[in-house]
Amino acid sequence: MKFSPDEYRELARSDFEHAWNKGPEIIDPVGAGEKYPRFQYKSARRHPIAETTARLREVYLSIGFDEARVPLFIDESDVYRQFGPEASAVLDRVFYLGGLPRPNVGIGKERILRIEEILGKSLGEEGEAHLRETLHAYKKAEVDGDELTYELSKVLVCDDALVVRIMDEVFPEFRALTPESSRTTLRSHMTSGWFLSLGAMWDRLPLPIRQFSIDRCFRREQEEGPTRLMTYHSASCIVAGEHVTVEDGKAVAAALLKAFGFEDFEFRPDEKRSKYYIPDTQTEVYARHPVHGWVEVATFGMYSPSALAEYGVGVPVMNLGLGVERLAMIEYQAEDVRQLTHPQFFPPVFTDAELAGGIDLREAPQTREGILMAEAIQKVATAHASEESPCSFEAWDGECCGTRLRVFVEEEEENSRLCGPAVFNDVYVENGKILGVPDTKKFAKVRANGASAGISYLEAVANLAAARIEEAACAGEGTRVQVKMAKIPSDVNLKIENYVMRTITDNNKKIDLRGPVFVTVRSVLDEE
Repeated sequence: MKFSPDEYRELARSDFEHAWNKGPEIIDPVGAGEKYPRFQYKSARRHPIAETTARLREVYLSIGFDEARVPLFIDESDVYRQFGPEASAVLDRVFYLGGLPRPNVGIGKERILRIEEILGKSLGEEGEAHLRETLHAYKKAEVDGDELTYELSKVLVCDDALVVRIMDEVFPEFRALTPESSRTTLRSHMTSGWFLSLGAMWDRLPLPIRQFSIDRCFRREQEEGPTRLMTYHSASCIVAGEHVTVEDGKAVAAALLKAFGFEDFEFRPDEKRSKYYIPDTQTEVYARHPVHGWVEVATFGMYSPSALAEYGVGVPVMNLGLGVERLAMIEYQAEDVRQLTHPQFFPPVFTDAELAGGIDLREAPQTREGILMAEAIQKVATAHASEESPCSFEAWDGECCGTRLRVFVEEEEENSRLCGPAVFNDVYVENGKILGVPDTKKFAKVRANGASAGISYLEAVANLAAARIEEAACAGEGTRVQVKMAKIPSDVNLKIENYVMRTITDNNKKIDLRGPVFVTVRSVLDEE
């Protein structure tokens, strides 16, 4: 049975939920006896570049282009064939592939003695012979570099750690190696791969040939910037056939951009005039960006007959290349392509609501009785918060963890109140700041514009008291929990996730949860 991509995604999602969302705390997803923390399914984020690539791919397929893969490694000689005399300047912007040479390692008597000293045993004539054979095989590329340590450990009959020490102390040639460049380059533009592909297929397939490829290119820029990266994705295509003209490029560019909802774009003659294009056919496509204005997102043109002749291609060819990252910048209204592509290296931007979602209780009861106890403590404190002290009010009477308890909210000192004035403060995030504010006119703006964490000081303290009482009850004891003046989050039983704290410090925001809470909760064993 065949499934559509959407059906495959739905099957995978449902299987994932079934496997990972069962069980209260830990699960055994494959029945192998291994336990893992339960992982709650959530809606995943798509990366802007990958999402833009996927959408471009679907557009190309929908307008009749076959998908292709073109060579990534381009020999220097092909750059000369495509660019002619201009190649020397072009090669300045490409990356050459290099590698470490394989040293010819000599093994004298001194080295053998040092190896035996490290091993604590004699190699013997047979061991020396096998060692030389292995190093010679490495030199001849019969043994790969990542297998050398393993092969030497077999020859020397020791573990890998000793082999690494021997290579470091006895054979400094390995450490002194420096890379040597080859004449192979990384593709700086898709055209290099298209010429090679066209030479192999133009007279073997029905015309016109319409193919596209969305893949990486590499360009040795002086530096990366808000609209420029050293590695980027090009959504490139070719149309090859007897009656192909530059108008095909305009039609393809318009189809791609209109599929993304863009109507505001322009075709401009490209003054760079690459040698592999016919003069006056090279055209730049610009789309409007809300910050950077008009941004070049694509270039198209007709390949030069002389460049095509280098590969034996005998029909006209139109080529178009569209920068995926630049299109994604416009689509996602990003100001910096570096941040759009690699957001992990930049401070993330969170809304107040997202920050509020990272504020929770540090301690909370784990049993049903403990949860009911916390609710009862909160209810009694709310009802009697303004009662003059000394005073005491029973909040809960029942069994917790096998222990009969009575729980009181009280204040022993005279001339005070059962609770402090900050007990009804609520936790809000407003403009990146975490604040504890009462429901008064003075803080109406914070409450109206900010995002509530859904936690009051009283709720947090009631849960703290219930958790501590629950813990004491498990030991068959009573306890007393008191919260006085709040200064820091932990004083009112609040936990702030690391990402929220990092955001606060990165942006020089503040956390202000100060206030007189003054709540005392006591549990006593019920002897009846």
